Amino acid sequence: MSKIAPQPGIMEISLYQGGKSHVEGVANVIKLSSNENPFGCSPAAQEAVKRSVHELHRYPSTDHAALRNAIAEVHGLKPERIICGVGSDEVLAFLCQAYAGPGDEVIHTEHGFALYRIGALAAGATPVEVKERERVTDVDAILEACNDNTRLVFIANPNNPTGTMIGLAEIERLAEGLPDQALLVLDGAYAEYVDGYDGGARLVEARDNVFMTRTFSKLYGLGGLRVGWGYGPQEIIDVLNRVRGPFNLSGTALAAAEASMRDQAFVEKCREDNTRLRAWLAEALAEHGVPSDASTANFVLARFADADEAGACDTYLQSQGLLVRRVTGYKLPNALRITVGDEASCRRVAHCIGQFKAGAR
Repeated sequence: MSKIAPQPGIMEISLYQGGKSHVEGVANVIKLSSNENPFGCSPAAQEAVKRSVHELHRYPSTDHAALRNAIAEVHGLKPERIICGVGSDEVLAFLCQAYAGPGDEVIHTEHGFALYRIGALAAGATPVEVKERERVTDVDAILEACNDNTRLVFIANPNNPTGTMIGLAEIERLAEGLPDQALLVLDGAYAEYVDGYDGGARLVEARDNVFMTRTFSKLYGLGGLRVGWGYGPQEIIDVLNRVRGPFNLSGTALAAAEASMRDQAFVEKCREDNTRLRAWLAEALAEHGVPSDASTANFVLARFADADEAGACDTYLQSQGLLVRRVTGYKLPNALRITVGDEASCRRVAHCIGQFKAGAR
């Protein structure tokens, strides 16, 4: 038997399963499984991608200055305190790599994003799962779980896959109550969907123990190019840049992200359409006897009587060419996460769930 072995914790990681894109034997499927923007990306980003082909032989920027400056201008932030990554996933991985290791603990909530646990295990740290309260982050439970070994506390706000969020006062209380050696990481992948919410940016500037991540994969519609960013205390940014690869983002991705950030009219239109259609979809599902928590993201978590009904509904939807997301791996076996698509997609998925419920009765 080979003595070549991975680091402890690696083999405890289950491979991440993305949302389904295909159903065997079914053509023209509607994909509502990965929380993608149904309206695509900004036309300005598309033009930037086209222009970038003339520079494919050149290495990209190593400091991402143009993109960081665009982010800073739009959000009123300090560009030197921004770091860019291959999606916000990479920034989360940097944090685990730099601040967690054997003997350390990384806290995440029971229905939190799967990559928090993966990042902790990959770094050799111990992931600690904390209960939520009715699918909402429980600050008291997190504080109770903290100890001298706690290094990172991850919360997604809004959360995926529940769509719920906690207010600024609760986030501030959490940051204030953490042990001195612990860093609070606010994953803001869906922050742009909440009108007037800064994702925790002002709290980052007010404290030295809070870090924020954001992404271009959701509202900005650039999931295929993989661009994310983080904002934090200068000393933490300096540490993360030491583990970041110098050419981690392509020139094409950087150009598209900068153009997207500067096209805030497109962003606002997508946010307004999502807000309107999310409310419609949640109400339509409720009329069919399928409740959901008030979502602040671009999806709704539809809840069924039990795991069998959720699974049967998923199977029926697939037969109709509709792909949604099973969230059994997030300890929500009786639920389906449904991305808010365009109006036609929302109407179709609501209609099909209505047909399923009528047949089930």
